[in-house]
Formats: sequence, C-alpha cells, structure tokens
Amino acid sequence: MHTKLKIFSLAAILLSFNLSAGEPYGSHTSDKWQIWAYSSAAPAFIGDNAAIIGAGGKVLREGSNGWTCQSGNPRPYPAKGWKSPHEAMAACHDDEGMKWMMAYMQGVKPMLERDTYMWMLNGDMGEDNTKAGVFNKEDSTPGEWIESGPHLMLMPKDPATIEKFSTDFMSGAPYVMFAGTDYAHLMIPVEGYYKYTK
Repeated sequence: MHTKLKIFSLAAILLSFNLSAGEPYGSHTSDKWQIWAYSSAAPAFIGDNAAIIGAGGKVLREGSNGWTCQSGNPRPYPAKGWKSPHEAMAACHDDEGMKWMMAYMQGVKPMLERDTYMWMLNGDMGEDNTKAGVFNKEDSTPGEWIESGPHLMLMPKDPATIEKFSTDFMSGAPYVMFAGTDYAHLMIPVEGYYKYTK
C-alpha cells in the first residue's frame, strides 16, 4: 500500500509538471496565456528570452535577447482572446522585423537596414499569396489562398534579391509571398507546414 501511494504521488507530480510545461489553464486574455502562446512562435532558445507584447500593445514581459513575440493577426482581437497560438498568428522577430511588421500593418513601405527573419511556428490563418491585406478566402485570387503551418520568413531589405524564387507555395521549397510588392518576402516551410491545407 505504501509503495502504491509513493507511485501515485510520483505520477501526480510528473503529470502536474508535464501540464505546467504546456498550455496554461485559464483565460486566453491573461498575461500568462499570451506569454505562452506568443513565445511559442519561435524555437524555445529564442522565445523563452524574448520580450512579449500582448493585446493593445502592452509589454507583458521584458526580453533579454533582442527578440519580440506578439500576435501577428490583423483581424479584430476577440473579446475572449485568441482561441489558439495559430489563430493569434503568433510571430517572433528582432527590431528590424518589428519595422517590417509595423510598416505592413500601416500599409507603408518597410524601410529596413538589413534583411531580417521572422518565426511563425504556429502558422497563420490564411492569406492571398499575391495580394497583401486579403484575409478572407472568398476575396482572394482563385488558387492563391494559403493557410500556413509552421514556417520561418525572410524579410529582405531589397525585395529584388528574392524575385528569382518561385511563387509556388505547394512545392515544399521556399517561395515568395506578395511578389512584386514592397512586402515581398520569402516563406520557408518547416515540418507540418501543410497541415491546414485542404
């Protein structure tokens, strides 16, 4: 009986440890949930030490590595928060990546000092591959809608440097999104990229 109690106690401790490493329990508008969700957009060696920006631009956690993680979904923030990191379109970037993201959100040309990368390991909710700002499949160019799984993006200082890459997003190779525009960038699929593709 004593041995069974020890085994049960150990199992309970391991289970609670395992649960604490995953999604936190509670409201998706909480600081704790947003920190977990947004930091998961990058590998842990980046996300664990990145600054976290929550809903409304509030800094939820200061960072120590020059990276910032936040929601990248331009759609209205739901009253109960995003359902998942995928719906939040969580993204992690450095300061140059922040310049690119802010320019994209404001509809102005990104002015970068160098190329930059952005992690989105939870994917996104879908966009037209040819036109920036199209967030509904029914409004997209036929055959150009892609809801992405995990990926890394290269935002070039000069979009002309990536114009020789294909725009074919189904090949599995890196491809250009928004080709021929100020927002052209290279999408680099990683394992699981096509899990949302029908």
